[in-house]
Amino acid sequence: MPKIKKKANIGIIGLGKFGMSLAIELATMGKNIVCLDKDEKKVREVLNYCDYAYVSDDISQQTLEDSGFGECDIVVIGVGGEIDVSILMTLNVAALGVKKIIAKANSEDQGKVLEKLGAEVIYPEKDSADRLAKRILSNNILDFISLNEHIDICEVKVPKKFFGQTIRNCDLRGKYNVNIIAIEIGDGITTNINPDHVFEEGDTVILIGDKKDILNFEAK
Repeated sequence: MPKIKKKANIGIIGLGKFGMSLAIELATMGKNIVCLDKDEKKVREVLNYCDYAYVSDDISQQTLEDSGFGECDIVVIGVGGEIDVSILMTLNVAALGVKKIIAKANSEDQGKVLEKLGAEVIYPEKDSADRLAKRILSNNILDFISLNEHIDICEVKVPKKFFGQTIRNCDLRGKYNVNIIAIEIGDGITTNINPDHVFEEGDTVILIGDKKDILNFEAK
């Protein structure tokens, strides 16, 4: 299996419903991803969205390295059915020196084992692929609700660049096409938005807008 020629930001192992949805979401948002699955049909499908995807039922460290997973910043292990398989995958990915491993678990016991191996654990019945994609794409987005395919409501930490500036001066609507619908200051939250409020470290805003505009705001 040839190594990928271009560094991938994110690796996804397992293209079940969860893994496939995550891959499509991240690729649509412009992330460079590499995928691995034993099902050739699923690999062909995901290649419509990304440049690198491989068919293999070998989860050895060498195969993962040759596929480019060692070059990833984040690897998501979307295979949670067999606990011994997910443990072995987590160990092999960790051996590659990947900074962040996110592993799917189907039970609390499985999750506890994976956490001890250094993985951040997700439970598919609680964590949707769309929600995980948002967390991967942004370090500042704390939580979100999708109203429909295009519009999100997001809880976002106020960026450092806005500290000391008023809401009016930041002009989020004019510059980023997003609207503040609530602001959390300390332990309190209010929907009565004062345009003269000066942002301070620790402030959190609740924004509504097109999902791409919200991600663009966070990125900038």
